[in-house]
Amino acid sequence: MFCYRLDLAYEGTDFHGFARQPSVRTVQGELEKALSLLLQEDVRTTCAGRTDAGVHARRQVVSVALSRPVDAEAALIRSLNRRLPPDISVHRVSRKDEGWSARFSARWRSYRYFVDTHSVGNPLTRRQVWQMGFPLDMEAMNAAAGHLVGTHDFASFCRAAEGRSTIREVHHACWTTTEPDSLRFDIRASAFCHQMVRSLVGWCVEVGRGRRRAVETPDVLAARSRQAAGPVAPPHGLILWEVGY
Repeated sequence: MFCYRLDLAYEGTDFHGFARQPSVRTVQGELEKALSLLLQEDVRTTCAGRTDAGVHARRQVVSVALSRPVDAEAALIRSLNRRLPPDISVHRVSRKDEGWSARFSARWRSYRYFVDTHSVGNPLTRRQVWQMGFPLDMEAMNAAAGHLVGTHDFASFCRAAEGRSTIREVHHACWTTTEPDSLRFDIRASAFCHQMVRSLVGWCVEVGRGRRRAVETPDVLAARSRQAAGPVAPPHGLILWEVGY
């Protein structure tokens, strides 16, 4: 088999997540359909990190094993993008060693989450930003984020998955102001649990609103209970930003 890496971006609003599902529109379903038609073989892909419905990706990475080599990678990119819907685009195709996996060869993933605190929402960004409409205490939110760095059991910040470990190593977590009334959360980890980033954003926002305290974060982690952490942030403010190998 011949192994290839695909780098792609997508606007997740109109997808039911990345992973293929019967009878609903997904990123993987659209990508595999286009690849199978173009290459005239049944193509199955593996991604670096599955995204939920409504979540976007700036640099998703996918691996695929083909029965024959691709003659011209640039031509494949052009042909693929003609067949893909406008809310998906492939930016790069590259040959990899046999056995390389977008998921298992990855060393880390990073996400960004965008929040707008202006009292009036911006219709031009409503699909990529959580428009809150009130100010947040960013110093308190960064104090909460600081407790997340390191290796922890994130069961309190994940959707339960029976039999799967919820221990993850977070390398970096930080809130910054990108412009007046606009906040950005950056987080990088070896891997993430299901809904982990959105749950962490939701927790930080609760702290930023004064409803919870940053010093409670270690206790919430120790509780290993989803009920301890509070609400989950909406999906549309989240972007899979980059994957490192």
